[in-house]
Amino acid sequence: MRCLSAQADPDRPSSPSRLAGVIVGLAGLSYPFLVLLGLHFLPHWMLLLVPVLLLAARMALGRRGPAEAVLGLAALVVLTLDLFNPELAVRVWPVVVSLGLAILFGASFRWGPVMVERIAEAAEGPMPAVARPYLRRVTAVWVCFFVVNGAIAAWTVWFGTLEQWALYNGLISYILVGSLMLGEMLLRRMVRPKHAA
Repeated sequence: MRCLSAQADPDRPSSPSRLAGVIVGLAGLSYPFLVLLGLHFLPHWMLLLVPVLLLAARMALGRRGPAEAVLGLAALVVLTLDLFNPELAVRVWPVVVSLGLAILFGASFRWGPVMVERIAEAAEGPMPAVARPYLRRVTAVWVCFFVVNGAIAAWTVWFGTLEQWALYNGLISYILVGSLMLGEMLLRRMVRPKHAA
């Protein structure tokens, strides 16, 4: 069992690092509402700095995984789009991130191991071979979710009002993500005893 003592675990992030990570995460989650409020008071270019600064903050915290690659690509797309349509550039961020995650999770089927297996192994250690078909199915579910979520986010960008865009991308989509994560966790707890038996 892993020791809870910070002295016994030198690789464990310090409290300030964890706090900074939480702040960066909350800032990222609140991006749609920052845009909703900021468009009334700030020039659009200042809002475009938010995702760039979030990515830089994650990199400064030592996070350089696949998620940062997706965020980097999304930031590049947004900044390029700003040259042609500034208002669209501000609102397209959730669409690009969602579709980027769909590509990332989908590509893991080709190069393996699948993304959910990587996440599970990072948290719990090596997964038994019997769990791999289940992890592949869960990864496929996440791919479908990210595609549908990206499509709805795109609808809010092109056809919805700014308020609808902020409501979906800043609240509803997070509720859906949380519900899917909770549902998968409950299902996993039911599946594990069967495999153990």
